[in-house]
Amino acid sequence: MTDNGPLLAGVTGARQELTVVLPVRLARVPDWAEGPFPFELGSRRTDAETRSTYFAPASARALYGAPGRPRRWHLPTDVKHDGLHLLGLELLRAATARDPEHALAVLHFSVERPLLPVLRTLAGRRSAVADEPLTGPFDPAVLLDNVADVHAAGAPFAIARPYTIAFMTPTAHHASALRTGPERELPADADRWLWQLASRSTPEDFPLPPETADEQLKDAVRISADWSALVLRQGAAFLGHRPDTGQGDFFEFGALHSRTVYLDALLLGVLQRDHIDELTDELSGVFDSSRLARRVATLERNIAVFRSNYWRQHLTAHGPANDLLLAFQNQHRLPARFNEILAEAGDYSRLVQTQESQQISGALGLLTILGLPLGTALGILQVLDDHSVAHLLISLGLSVAATAAALTTRYGRLVLSALRGGIGTG
Repeated sequence: MTDNGPLLAGVTGARQELTVVLPVRLARVPDWAEGPFPFELGSRRTDAETRSTYFAPASARALYGAPGRPRRWHLPTDVKHDGLHLLGLELLRAATARDPEHALAVLHFSVERPLLPVLRTLAGRRSAVADEPLTGPFDPAVLLDNVADVHAAGAPFAIARPYTIAFMTPTAHHASALRTGPERELPADADRWLWQLASRSTPEDFPLPPETADEQLKDAVRISADWSALVLRQGAAFLGHRPDTGQGDFFEFGALHSRTVYLDALLLGVLQRDHIDELTDELSGVFDSSRLARRVATLERNIAVFRSNYWRQHLTAHGPANDLLLAFQNQHRLPARFNEILAEAGDYSRLVQTQESQQISGALGLLTILGLPLGTALGILQVLDDHSVAHLLISLGLSVAATAAALTTRYGRLVLSALRGGIGTG
């Protein structure tokens, strides 16, 4: 595949939706409605109860919270500016051990002008500051005022640019990206469009090498003959493969899914990435404190909590959501990184066990060195039935001298060394 396919810079699709995800820190519990944004299509309302049926219980709790313990809120809006329509906001509490106020803000847009230039600007590829979509009425700092801090100094997990999820369907005029029939192969241009939307780039921004193009696109999720998805590190995209006929078309349902169930699968991937980032950082600081055993015990507990609450590779019986999560995990090498964390934490745990064993052995050895001369002396006096205080004091003095002499031997030095090695591991 080469980069001479059609550019999307001037293309406006029949249906264009955009979801923007960025990390924030909660300033307070929002007084918004609880639960995810409940998009509606006909009689279908995608609230927390409906979405939870798609996910395993543990995943649903991570995404939506539990009764009495909400972790997601939404606020409907209706703001239009410069070809963008902000439909609503969401906040997902994504607390970690080190940052209990960490959260993810989600902005839902409809786009009525060429989509790729908006994505390029969100990726930092802009020609003028005035082109920045998240300014003016869409400035997250304004939208989340007194609720969350978007520009918190030193906030962890900060990504260079917001994560974007784009949904686009073509018209009949976009023949180069359409199947010629339900059972016909996709034209190469369709995947070029998909790559540009997910990577938020044109071939001029990022020339995709022909030698590696197939490898880059091998993880594209073919949801059906009608549409595909591609997940990359900083963005994901959904693209239709037949003309969108407008109201009543299946793509209404596809757009709904991209904003709800598929968004939630990717949000779970973001939660996993953030926790793995924190665990990795925690591993790097294990030896920063002399209290190694306590640091390792805390690390093991945090790993267990992460594994119980967040680490899922199978979300649902509905395949595309699983495929999207796996694609996100693969892009960020999450399975390999988590296995490395487990292996390294296991090494540290064995190190602590070794040090504790050495400390115990040293303590037993010291008891032996101290007790053997004294026990021997007292035993001799008892056998001789000698009750003289002077003889008792002489025996104690000789025991102390014998103990001191024993501690200067190789065995004694090993005992003291073992005791010193155990100090500070608690």
